[in-house]
Amino acid sequence: MKYRPFGSYITLECGSGGAASRSLVEDIIYPHFKNSSYPVLSDASSFLPAGASSGRLFMTTDTYVVDPPFFPGGDIGRLSVFGTCNDLSVSGARPGYLSAGFILEEGLPVEDLTRALASMAEAALEAGISVITGDTKVVPRGKGGGIYINTCGIGYAEAVPIPEASSVRPGDAVIVSGPVGAHGIAVLAARENLAVGGSVFSDCSFLHPLCSSLFPLGANLRFMRDATRGGIAAVLNELASGCGAGLEIEEERFVVDPDVRAVSDLLGLEPLETANEGVLVAVVSPDSEEKALDALRALKGGGHAAAVGRVTDKHPGTVVIETAIRGRRVLGFPRGLLLPRIC
Repeated sequence: MKYRPFGSYITLECGSGGAASRSLVEDIIYPHFKNSSYPVLSDASSFLPAGASSGRLFMTTDTYVVDPPFFPGGDIGRLSVFGTCNDLSVSGARPGYLSAGFILEEGLPVEDLTRALASMAEAALEAGISVITGDTKVVPRGKGGGIYINTCGIGYAEAVPIPEASSVRPGDAVIVSGPVGAHGIAVLAARENLAVGGSVFSDCSFLHPLCSSLFPLGANLRFMRDATRGGIAAVLNELASGCGAGLEIEEERFVVDPDVRAVSDLLGLEPLETANEGVLVAVVSPDSEEKALDALRALKGGGHAAAVGRVTDKHPGTVVIETAIRGRRVLGFPRGLLLPRIC
């Protein structure tokens, strides 16, 4: 039997974006639904509408349970729109339509619901998408988390070919679009009322402009993913596993906001394992590296884009990171509880 990083019962670790989350989805849930339209685990799946000969679409779904629902730099409404749109964008699509399902707990202040809805509508306007259907359920007091939001997103295919892990080749450059770790630290600071976190703000933002700036690279754009739960470490390990190659990464090339670094050090957290909601990871061919960096740096949110490493034919399936003191270690899949309920 394949190793399972949790026992016979679901634990909070299963929702934190690390090894347990991956095992739950990959080994337990996904096998029941794998089919020709869902051949690999990805942020969104493409499909051709029945009877159509062209006009490929993408579909994704997500559920937002962030605690607290309002945090510096964002809230559950903004998060639910941008998070869903970002999953479509990194898959090579232009987001178009969303559904919105609300699970509300008895006792939730109407003012809080209205605030989240207004934020959601504002984010939808910014992203240029429409919410076209939805559902609402109310659960008894003590049986929910105040407000949960479930979404389904539909988008139109833009990138040709579709960027996916199987396209990655040794020598390709790994690019990260901006500073890492801000979202997870901002949510944690708000949850725990940490005074030291007052200057840390979530990076919650709409990634399609950054993603679409790379679409003209065509086949030289190999792979894209937004680094949410489990952070950069989770994405890089999923990439190494999916492409069958190794990754060699340099720690010093990652940008970490000084306040994020200070809070992380104080709490013993690793920024590379901390959630983001506005950071893109892309893999491009070696001859497209500078073009990709120029495209990202020209846009809001991409000013700190950096090439952080390369794909290698050495140590397949493993991410090796060179530390600031020039040591080398394996950057494994995040394990442990990490930060649950950050999205």
